[in-house]
Amino acid sequence: MRVEKIDSFEDKIEKINLLLERLKDENLSLDESVKLYKDGMGILKEAKNILENAKLEIIEIEKEDE
Repeated sequence: MRVEKIDSFEDKIEKINLLLERLKDENLSLDESVKLYKDGMGILKEAKNILENAKLEIIEIEKEDE
């Protein structure tokens, strides 16, 4: 059984920054650019989900304090 490490929000942001740097390469092929873009959009979606979950958790904590 393979266990995958779940990246933190900060790890995902770092990966996105690295992808952006790679996308700035003028010698990058169109195919590779599209692949990097697609990968980046997937990582952004995951990061957005992490933020949304954190927001929901904060809302729950605030409700408990009322």
